[in-house]
Amino acid sequence: QVQVVESGGGLVQAGGSLRLSCLASGLDFGDRNMAWFRQAPVKEREGIAYILPNSRTTYYGDSVKGRFTISRDNPKNTLYLQMNRLKPEDTAMYYCAAQWRGGAWYDSRNFGYWGQGTQVTVSS
Repeated sequence: QVQVVESGGGLVQAGGSLRLSCLASGLDFGDRNMAWFRQAPVKEREGIAYILPNSRTTYYGDSVKGRFTISRDNPKNTLYLQMNRLKPEDTAMYYCAAQWRGGAWYDSRNFGYWGQGTQVTVSS
């Protein structure tokens, strides 16, 4: 049975940092392209970071480029998102997901095995 559990969210002041973790079990994590998405109230789910299994290739959404870093530890089945210089507009529920079909990395329809998410709130 596949389980995906995000953690590390919380309340932080603007300019601060957080590190999110995502533990994925029951799937071939080391062979999967993985991504972080976020969703704010009344907004669509947004792809923000993507990483291939070898960790050498990553992509970022324009809204987080230069501030966030995606990484992974395959032996630990864990995905990370280091978030620096946080802004109030980064406030959202953050999810990790494994890609299960081809297509754009930022399109949530190409991803399955979603976790419950972890809330990030950035105060001004």
